[in-house]
Amino acid sequence: MHDAEIFICDSADIAEGGKGVRFPVTASGEDCTAFVVRYAERPRAYLNRCAHVPMELDWNHGEFFESSGLYLMCATHGALYEPDTGKCAGGPCRGGKLQPIAVVERDNKIYWEPNDIVRPARA
Repeated sequence: MHDAEIFICDSADIAEGGKGVRFPVTASGEDCTAFVVRYAERPRAYLNRCAHVPMELDWNHGEFFESSGLYLMCATHGALYEPDTGKCAGGPCRGGKLQPIAVVERDNKIYWEPNDIVRPARA
């Protein structure tokens, strides 16, 4: 395992187009959450912050997909995002995008990799 990788969850914890798993991070010096979902058979992780208004997306803990399972949706104003790119697909986000977080799936476990913006949560 790479030293910088941080365990999120077991692979079985996220199903295609299903509930996501939230995890704590520090982004640009602020304590917040990120999330991982499965889309197109791969884990995808993003900072849990809408590009329209800086609020968390999920309307219920871990509920990020809208009813069709094709888009991630912000519960507050209905902004839609492509799960594979994080780009705005409709609604008030207007060309914005979610902050992606690199994830690795190995040995039935999912890990995330800190970057210049998103760091491990402060203790």
